[in-house]
Amino acid sequence: MKPHHRIFFIQFAVALSVGAFLSRLPDLQRKFGLAEGELGLLLAVLSSGVLCGLTFSVRFIERLGARKTAFVTVFGASLFLALIAWMPSAPSAVPLFFIAGIFTGAFEINANIETDRHEALLGYRIMSRAHGMWSLGFCLTALVAAGMRQAAVSIELHTFLILVIVLIAGSIVFSGIENAPKRRDAHPGHAPLIAFPTVGLLPLCLVGAAPLLAEGASVDWSAIYMRDVFAVEPFVGGLGVTIFSLLIAIGRLGMDPVIDRFNPRPVAITLLGITAIGVVMVATATHPVVALAGFGLTGIGCSSVYPLAISAAARRRDRPAPVSVAALGQTTFLVFFAGPPLLGFVAEHLGIRFSYWAVVPVLAAALLVTRALAADTDPVTGRPEPVQPHG
Repeated sequence: MKPHHRIFFIQFAVALSVGAFLSRLPDLQRKFGLAEGELGLLLAVLSSGVLCGLTFSVRFIERLGARKTAFVTVFGASLFLALIAWMPSAPSAVPLFFIAGIFTGAFEINANIETDRHEALLGYRIMSRAHGMWSLGFCLTALVAAGMRQAAVSIELHTFLILVIVLIAGSIVFSGIENAPKRRDAHPGHAPLIAFPTVGLLPLCLVGAAPLLAEGASVDWSAIYMRDVFAVEPFVGGLGVTIFSLLIAIGRLGMDPVIDRFNPRPVAITLLGITAIGVVMVATATHPVVALAGFGLTGIGCSSVYPLAISAAARRRDRPAPVSVAALGQTTFLVFFAGPPLLGFVAEHLGIRFSYWAVVPVLAAALLVTRALAADTDPVTGRPEPVQPHG
């Protein structure tokens, strides 16, 4: 297995666990007896943990190294997400949501930094493909989850089986991870304990956050949307997540050569426009097929905008790359995890259709600041330093 393929698997493994968990949210909602707003509060706890992981873990990740961080964060996130399903009530699950979020935030920094450094070694873009492995994992686990729900397999057994798969496969793949060398033109300073976004980074934060809000709405609420609006069977309800994840995976896995040819900004503008069309289709759908098509278009549109923002942040020279990536991740993943709970409150008070309309203004705002991507035109900036020992 090539070194960067092991980094790809970090994304894939976490997606298996997170995707299985989010695909079973309707079952968790019923088990705990929660309204949409109350379920949103639990997801807000998860997002708070993600924010803490992104804010405070940079220094620990650099100290542990890529390999140890992969073991700790991937296995930690998978374990605590699986344990949530075994809790007897929502209050007892709150600490587990928070801890799972911490590991998820830390995993994101480790995976993105290593991917950017491997891009420098390889001489071509792989960031979109790395995130494509997240989407592919999400697609596969969402499809399995749809079948599990249709077969009335319990959420407890489902999440436990996913945990076992991640532990076995991760133990094999992660053991061969080595730290990729830093870019030679990287900022020479040490990472601070806390990473916050700077003013110059905020446009990239908005560009990355907008498609993640659409992604969160599609992943977290699509099954509930299909159930409440169209009263479809559980398998059909789960197809929203499956179709979205499949098309976002296809887009990400094939988008790197397109970006190299046409440059980041035109690609981002096109993808954000497609996302807006897909979200509007979902919000106005009068038939399940139209809604599923809307989720598919949203998946294509969301595919590579966030990886583009991550690459641009990693190549900024005002701070060390891990700090910029962590700061961007704070904002974007806070939107990814906190956005759906807020949309849940909108759905509870104004209707679930209106929660999708609420995504459109954010996408429009992102289109206005895509100039922040214009400077990121060279996939390889500077030669890498000598390879470091694996951590």
